[in-house]
Amino acid sequence: MSQSELSVTGIGNAIVDIASLVSDEVVQGAGFVKGSMSLVDIEHALTLSNLLTSPTQSSGGSAANTIAGLAALGSRAGYIGKLGTDTVGEVFSESLASLGVEFRTTASTRSTPTARCIVLVTPDAQRTMCTYLGACVELGPEDVDTAMVARSKVTYLEGYLWDPPQAKQAFILAAKTAHAAGRQVSLSLSDSFCVARHRESFLELVKNHVDVLFANESELMSLYETDSVETALALAKDQCRVTAVTCGAAGCLIAWDGVVTAVAAEPVTSVVDTTGAGDLFAAGFLHGFCEGRSAVDCGTLGGIAAAEVISHFGARPQQSLRELALARMGG
Repeated sequence: MSQSELSVTGIGNAIVDIASLVSDEVVQGAGFVKGSMSLVDIEHALTLSNLLTSPTQSSGGSAANTIAGLAALGSRAGYIGKLGTDTVGEVFSESLASLGVEFRTTASTRSTPTARCIVLVTPDAQRTMCTYLGACVELGPEDVDTAMVARSKVTYLEGYLWDPPQAKQAFILAAKTAHAAGRQVSLSLSDSFCVARHRESFLELVKNHVDVLFANESELMSLYETDSVETALALAKDQCRVTAVTCGAAGCLIAWDGVVTAVAAEPVTSVVDTTGAGDLFAAGFLHGFCEGRSAVDCGTLGGIAAAEVISHFGARPQQSLRELALARMGG
């Protein structure tokens, strides 16, 4: 692989998504609340897998979905994550390689299985995620390819990975490496419950290390402990150069160098599966950001990618995002 400049390198939980359409009764019978995310052990994950009919398998995890979206838009992208030495890990590696993503990983030294997320998608497009974290939680600073980070315009950090102490050290190392090389750092807050668990350390990370912040309304309001997204955005814009807040069907709000811009959502004929909507929004936005586009263009590109992925089953684009972007925005 050429050692040329990358647009974005993602660091996150290397998870294989195993997804299938199921009935509400399957979700209820398995003991889960529809639309929730639950952590399970490997035995439970294997049992759930046996309930699925014709499941799809692909490299997943929030940051990996974003990196796949960037590759689909034509950006040169890289990924850093940790896998087990098993067939599920091979699915992850082969999936990213098929997209042209530069991938760096060191296998678990504890024989821990590769992480997997069983995604139960009901007919109303709600997704219930049952996640076995496996090897990905072992990622630490020794797994960060600092040379890859240094040649990436943006290093994108997945908030879900903020739980383990060694992952925090990995994030700080990556952020310091990126800034020392004159590069930028982006963070996705990932989940409002994750934010609530680690609010103080997230605030410190955002204030001291993050240039481009991604969140939905509930995540940003949780970070700043307010019921007003406008108040949260006002606080965020004093800490980050760029904050992009997704607002569902209302589109997004972008604070960029102190100026707040609203961008309308792209039209969607039918919402089939909301899995990966925020991840693909970040992909489109960062693609535009690395090309030097405006806030409106970046938000529009994010909306195009998000609209495509929610129009079908699964967290990866099925249409050419590059062609969709060209048709919508031109060159």
